Amino acid sequence: MMATEALEQNLTDSLVENMTTLSPEYCGAGLNAFYLGYRKVHGYLALAVCIFGLTTNILSIVVLTRKTMVSPTNAILAGLAIADIMVMVMYVPFTLNYYLQAFGRTSFSYGWAVFMLTYVHVTQVFHTVSIWLTVVLAVWRYLAIGHPSLNREWCSMKNTSVAIVSAYIVCPILCIPSYLTFAISPQGNSTDRFVVGFSDLSTYNDKFLEKFNFWMYSVHVKLLPCVILTIFSCCLIHELMKARKRKAALLRKMSSGQSKQSCAEKQAVRTTRMLLAILLLFLLTEFPQGILSLMSGILGKKFLDQCYNRLGDLMDILALINSSMNFIFYCSMSSQFRSTFQQLFMASRWVPVPLKPPSTTEQTECTRL
Repeated sequence: MMATEALEQNLTDSLVENMTTLSPEYCGAGLNAFYLGYRKVHGYLALAVCIFGLTTNILSIVVLTRKTMVSPTNAILAGLAIADIMVMVMYVPFTLNYYLQAFGRTSFSYGWAVFMLTYVHVTQVFHTVSIWLTVVLAVWRYLAIGHPSLNREWCSMKNTSVAIVSAYIVCPILCIPSYLTFAISPQGNSTDRFVVGFSDLSTYNDKFLEKFNFWMYSVHVKLLPCVILTIFSCCLIHELMKARKRKAALLRKMSSGQSKQSCAEKQAVRTTRMLLAILLLFLLTEFPQGILSLMSGILGKKFLDQCYNRLGDLMDILALINSSMNFIFYCSMSSQFRSTFQQLFMASRWVPVPLKPPSTTEQTECTRL
């Protein structure tokens, strides 16, 4: 949405005024009023979220790449943080200029058009990387919980590294239709005002390339990974319910002195809950956007103008918040992450000392996120 909305906003300097004249055929005047009201604060809110997200994602990478934190799951989370950082790095200057006008009225200069074209492609590529790495994370966690034997074979550090590198290589290839669809062109007959719009190539054959790029984006970049994530999220919830039943059975055995729940099993449940929270937050922000994209393709430009574009700022801020929240999940749900973070940044203030050190085997198992 960030790239699509930015292009729509950059095509004309009177977008806000024009929006009020659209016939409220689909979403009505109420949504238009919300759009006009929210965009007044969106720039400030987005800038604050980006600064927070950049800080927390950098901290996450520092912690997740420590030797004591090396694991396939943490490697994926580090790759995810890098992609989120790149999206927010590009969104900051866009916000400063377009919403806050910190650089003056440069929205139609050639330099700004070059930045906008770069911004569109970079954010789409890295957001796509983020989406598919989240899918990899869901698959890896399901195998770890539901099929431990397959997990040891398929989800090794080597295969995880291949999956991460593949995401960073394949996703830019998936975005090739977007590179060909958009281009810089003069605004009307002007020689000093430029916009990013549809390229000449995209208009050939009844706008085949434009339509193909739209369906590639809405289906393969949005809806398909969301469907996959929904399936594996349901599977993870099912596994958590099974784990709860096993815990109840263990508690009953403990009452008769027969057994106790292992540290590794407790840690696996906590990790699954944390990753499930990440997946569900991702679905809440991405699935509605995918549905709106699909409806725009089916219903046409009126729905795109009246509904999809009016919700662009809102979906942008939700995506940015989603990219900034993982650090909070790590700190609240992973004792190993908290411990490593404290050792790196707060060692002189507090060092946790376990009352009863676990055995060597349990200590190895429990030092994974």
